Amino acid sequence: MGKIYFIVNPRAGNGRSQMLWNKIEMELKEKNIAYLAFFTEYAGHAKELAESIAKNAGGAEMVLTAVGGDGTLHEVINGAVAYKNVRIGFIPGGSGNDFSRGFSISKNPLHALTVLLRQRKNPPRYIDLGKIVNEQQHETYFVNNMGAGFDALVSDAANSSPLKGILNRLSIGRLIYVYILIKTLVSFRRSPLEITVDGKEYRYDSVWFVAVSNQPFYGGGMKIAPGAVPDDGLLNVTVVHSLPRWKLLLVFGTVFYGGHLRFKEVDSFKGRTVSINPALPYMVHADGEIIGKTPIQVQVCPAVLPVSTRSLHSEERDVKEMNLR
Repeated sequence: MGKIYFIVNPRAGNGRSQMLWNKIEMELKEKNIAYLAFFTEYAGHAKELAESIAKNAGGAEMVLTAVGGDGTLHEVINGAVAYKNVRIGFIPGGSGNDFSRGFSISKNPLHALTVLLRQRKNPPRYIDLGKIVNEQQHETYFVNNMGAGFDALVSDAANSSPLKGILNRLSIGRLIYVYILIKTLVSFRRSPLEITVDGKEYRYDSVWFVAVSNQPFYGGGMKIAPGAVPDDGLLNVTVVHSLPRWKLLLVFGTVFYGGHLRFKEVDSFKGRTVSINPALPYMVHADGEIIGKTPIQVQVCPAVLPVSTRSLHSEERDVKEMNLR
């Protein structure tokens, strides 16, 4: 396998991603690793770059690595998913980094790079993706999770808040989600909702949000779907409903360790196809990026994405082995 291609979002993590890339580039040069790096300049640019790089590869196998946050990775995957010769890598540099949590990727950029270099010599791991189709038949893929309702509003407000950059600089970026959550809690209007999972219909009178997950984590470390597995051919569905506002805060306080599933107002399902149709249009996010509104259809795409990731135990072993050489 030839050069490694990198798509770097220098603004991710309030500029942290650029600093990480500087370290990565020094390591690549020191090891005489052939690479090409491309830098994003605007929203959607990573997707455009990924598609262009993948297309120009002419079918040759390649590793395309996102350096940034979950949003950067989301764009890279959506740009490259149609090209089966492209293996995806990730070096986390954002504020949420839920993919790195769910897929056991080191926060240390040089450790993550070491594993990436080792893994490109081995067969890729194939994981599932979720696919969202809206009323206009527009398709969007997600690798972590998607959400409709309250959580999408929180995600949208958090991503556009100037406080996010300030808190990221203080290494407490997670607090922006807590602040926005409380602020949005007062104004959010709940709606009746119909959801269908593998053909079975469920009706709710008052829904806060629906999350569909491919791996356990979202929102900067919240364990929304503790049982989600990224290569089992299934999606995990979480419906939060019928809660008074004060109790929703209590539920969110337990999400970080998966305790929310003990509440009777939190339902969970597993399935291959999901339709979400609230009476009022709900905002929808995919991997934290706003993509439109309901109604939507969601389905799993089994083992469709080749990635360079391993378990945390294997990753740590790889790093130790390479450091001994």
